[in-house]
Amino acid sequence: MVASVLLVCRFSVAAADASRFASRAHRALELLGSAEGFIDGQAGRSVDDPQSWILTARFASIDAYRRALSPFEVREHVIPLLSEADTDAPSTYETLLATTDGITTHHTSLLADQLPPPSP
Repeated sequence: MVASVLLVCRFSVAAADASRFASRAHRALELLGSAEGFIDGQAGRSVDDPQSWILTARFASIDAYRRALSPFEVREHVIPLLSEADTDAPSTYETLLATTDGITTHHTSLLADQLPPPSP
């Protein structure tokens, strides 16, 4: 099984801007969600710090992720939003382990330095 690509963006949003941010995140997820290879996406905020928000999107491959960022509407609406994300940590990750219905699957790394499967 091939690893998917996970986009993780963290945002600091003032309480007064929460509604506007949620609308922008909604639009971003709609646009990304229409891309071929999009798997799923979410936006939410921390229950411990309501000013901390996160937007995630999962894509079937690196190519699907890159293609999803190409359309004009995405460059017009999504890229400006993503550019406001906190940049103190990486934002794009490959999925190496995933659990569905109680079964954990190891995915092959997309990187050249392959990690061995974890021992059970």
